[in-house]
Amino acid sequence: MNSTTLSYERPGFAPTEEPRTGPLLEIDPPTFHANFNRKPFLIKHRLVADALFALPRLIELAKRLPPALIEYNAGDIPVSLNPTLTPHTGLSPQETLRRIEECRSWMVLKNIEQDPQYGALLHRCLDEIQTYSEALDPHMRGREGFIFISSPGSITPYHLDPEHNFLLQIRGAKSAALFDPSDRALLSEQELEQRAAGVHRNLVFKESYQAKAAVFDLTPGYGLHFPVTAPHWIKNGNEVSVSFSITFRTPATERRAIIRRVNHDLRRIGWTPTPPGQSALRDAVKYYGFRALRRADYYLRRNRATPAKGYKKAVAGEAED
Repeated sequence: MNSTTLSYERPGFAPTEEPRTGPLLEIDPPTFHANFNRKPFLIKHRLVADALFALPRLIELAKRLPPALIEYNAGDIPVSLNPTLTPHTGLSPQETLRRIEECRSWMVLKNIEQDPQYGALLHRCLDEIQTYSEALDPHMRGREGFIFISSPGSITPYHLDPEHNFLLQIRGAKSAALFDPSDRALLSEQELEQRAAGVHRNLVFKESYQAKAAVFDLTPGYGLHFPVTAPHWIKNGNEVSVSFSITFRTPATERRAIIRRVNHDLRRIGWTPTPPGQSALRDAVKYYGFRALRRADYYLRRNRATPAKGYKKAVAGEAED
């Protein structure tokens, strides 16, 4: 990709409780069809003035969510960050939000679909996305929503996410640098396998990578599509930022993740596994072998027997076909 920067004027922010009527998203069908899960692209949305994203409402949401669904830390951090070295502020989630303008923090409220009001908004947005995505990657499921609240100048380190994602900018501005997930000079199969196996999302960033970035300056009223596993890092502007991330998975994304998870185990025992998409037979052996072991494990656990272990036998076709 060549580096590009797109900027737009910032509409005013005036929270309102008015009913949401009509479409919430504005999508160009040819752009969506040509770029979905291939390249980042912009959409528009009508959530800028929605009262659910005012800071007092977000503080109330943070109180309702289980602590495990709130992640927050200092926002004055490098683009490349070892997750074990992430600095914290010592503030509570509620205090972080109250002082977000000056406390130099970054926060995400996770799985907000569990809250009735925010869940209803998430599903309405994703219903509109599904109108266009269904023909390209069918059977949307695993719908999840995340709200990001960032102090001025905060950095979200270089990382990848395993879902289809549309990041809707509500308040403030941020610059998002995205990279091609198919570029193996930037993102190796081993790194993809590790993330599928549960390794932390952060990746190692090298300054030489930035020349390959597609850079988008996001302002309120606009949203950005992130292809699955596209590496990216984000820098907040000079104001508090609020963003709404609407995400989903499909059988196809889950299948690729399972194959990479099996490949991770194969690589640990000394094999050199074939990446997904290069052998239909090997992919099927890994995928259905994994599912069979999961079912057997569940059955044995219910009957208080010894759980099934490993994938070695189930994926033995990797070395034979």
